[in-house]
Amino acid sequence: MTIAIIGGTGPQGQGLALRFARAGVPVALGSRDATRAAEIGVALRAQLDAAAAPITGVANEEAVMMADELVILAVPFAGHNATLAALKPHLEGKILVDIVVPLKEGDPKKVEMPPEGSATEAAQALLGPDIPVVGALHNVSATTLKTLEWDINCDILVCGNSLPARKKVMALVETLGVVAYNAGDAEAARCIEAITPILIRINISKQVPFTHAGVKIQAPAH
Repeated sequence: MTIAIIGGTGPQGQGLALRFARAGVPVALGSRDATRAAEIGVALRAQLDAAAAPITGVANEEAVMMADELVILAVPFAGHNATLAALKPHLEGKILVDIVVPLKEGDPKKVEMPPEGSATEAAQALLGPDIPVVGALHNVSATTLKTLEWDINCDILVCGNSLPARKKVMALVETLGVVAYNAGDAEAARCIEAITPILIRINISKQVPFTHAGVKIQAPAH
């Protein structure tokens, strides 16, 4: 099953492409610049062994058309709505996985939520009810994703208004060796997306002896 990653030439998109390809999932790496996408796709695939799935760099529209069902949106929030508006005609029959966090311009330690409440909800409003939007992978460090010798050190919270779509996305992200939790409908993205700037603040703090922290759901000891 081929997945598309729109904005795949950015740090998080590249990290996800590496992780999914290593897990055996073919990736169509989308970008506004098809030539750059093709070059990065070749460079990423060269980092993996022969058993990994292909990474094919193409233009955004072609990447969506190559995807069997799941399309991951990994663009900066400034380009979120414009990218979706351009791709909407090609998203029929697909599930959009929105990993975008609306970080405040000039201060990534804060969020600046859109009027809809979250990036996930904004995507659903723009695409309409017939194209399911699922929020996921908001709280994973891009550095962690790209550093393949590291395990992904967090659980994945998945939300969206369609339960069948949530389950498909949970199954996909669990191929990366992580635990995915059903966090409820799209409104839950308001909380999930807002965790990211908190993690950024912690990770850049000189008072904290680590970086690239993630969130784990901890079972009780008793």
